[in-house]
Amino acid sequence: MQITLIRHLPTEWNKKQWLQGKRDIPILEVTPEFQLEIDKNRQVLHQLAPFELVLASSLMRTQQTARQYGFYPETERLLDELDFGVYEGKSKEILMKEQGYEWQENPLSLVLGERINHFEKRIKSFIKKYQPFSNLLVFGHGSWIRGLISYSHDGHINRMNKITVANNECITLYLEEKRKIL
Repeated sequence: MQITLIRHLPTEWNKKQWLQGKRDIPILEVTPEFQLEIDKNRQVLHQLAPFELVLASSLMRTQQTARQYGFYPETERLLDELDFGVYEGKSKEILMKEQGYEWQENPLSLVLGERINHFEKRIKSFIKKYQPFSNLLVFGHGSWIRGLISYSHDGHINRMNKITVANNECITLYLEEKRKIL
């Protein structure tokens, strides 16, 4: 299965480096610099097309990003961002100060607004649900995309916080159908 992922465009909270999680924050006005990046990504998407399905989370920032690309995606709640609980609306520095080692080295042990192992189960459920498709385009979130990358490489999401995914970054993954999804 080929999955092309685009992290949503920046929001005011991204600019302030605040954790958004489940908060439904709109994207900022698209700057000329981001428009250039969108145009470059569109060229990549054109080469990867046709997509059998275009998906976005239930949060407006992913849906608004998809529309900036000219897509009207289906909504998939399994793609929703990690619930950061009490850390939503706070800087990532606070999370790192209080949970830094576990966040970096063993996120599966954490419980924020949701258990990280539940978050991993959502990623596995997504893969299982969409395994019959061979070419997907997904507009998603930073933690979710990093979790999928970690899971696809390592079989778990514990490495997700050692991966960086910028706003509007376009990444294509090829998931092996033989991987057993529990």
